[in-house]
Amino acid sequence: CLSSGLFLLTGIPGQEDVHLWISILFCLTYVISIVGNSVILFIIKTDPTLHEPMYIFLSMLAITDLGLLIATMPTILGIYLFNSREIRFNACFTQLFFIGSLRCIESSVLLLMAFDHFIAICNPLSYASILTLPRIAKMGLVCVLRGIAVIFPLHLLLKRFQYCGDNVLSHSCCAHQEVMKLACSDNKFNNLYGLYLSFLIMGLDSLLIFLSYVMILKTVLSIVSQTKCLRALNTCVSHLCVVLLFYNSEIGLSVIHRFGNSSTHLLQVLLGYVYLLVPPLMNPVVYSMKSKHLRLRIIRLFVK
Repeated sequence: CLSSGLFLLTGIPGQEDVHLWISILFCLTYVISIVGNSVILFIIKTDPTLHEPMYIFLSMLAITDLGLLIATMPTILGIYLFNSREIRFNACFTQLFFIGSLRCIESSVLLLMAFDHFIAICNPLSYASILTLPRIAKMGLVCVLRGIAVIFPLHLLLKRFQYCGDNVLSHSCCAHQEVMKLACSDNKFNNLYGLYLSFLIMGLDSLLIFLSYVMILKTVLSIVSQTKCLRALNTCVSHLCVVLLFYNSEIGLSVIHRFGNSSTHLLQVLLGYVYLLVPPLMNPVVYSMKSKHLRLRIIRLFVK
């Protein structure tokens, strides 16, 4: 078994000579993502007119994205800026736990946002009575507890394994699939549990979001006025873009990890970066572009 108590992380294979230039791209991505999500949070907090369910859910999404950025930044920038590849077992498992939990929480928040659109369009008269602030707070707490409860058993199982021989991970972060491949213990149950979680969390959430939009579309198509119909659909566009971005990267990475071969290793690495960094980068951009009120507040903030 590994006596060093370390895993070795890997950057983009074959691109070691240009790590410094790649680090500039990642630094820009982190700066833009952190500033974008922080601005969203600041504006929603300071503007009382934005203390509505839709914007509260958006602030939950921004907090989750900031947590994901903080969890991945030390190892990714450490590799490309300082060639620091080593990560201790406990630090690796901690990072794995936070990445898994935060992604699960983000999936839950996207489901809540779909529910918000569903109530607003299909049952507008009951909107204020259903989505009260105490109820929203409870929903947020359930999202956090769900993320922790789902990932924690996986985290414990991985820590109990023995790790032998090669300790090189093929990503810049500790991913469940990669760590599990290095275990010399029988990991069939862990593999099945991980697959089960993917279907239970991501599969169930995406199915419920899909059903919500089926009901929304049914309601919208029954509206006689074409202008009102388009206006109702327009309120869902930003959320749909974020949902597609999130679940496409999630599904793509899972499929590549489980069914890919050595020839798709570079694709795995690139998809891993898309999976971790693109949603936190694009979420504030998409919502600020589609929300006129939010866009005007951002412009006003920076113009002053």
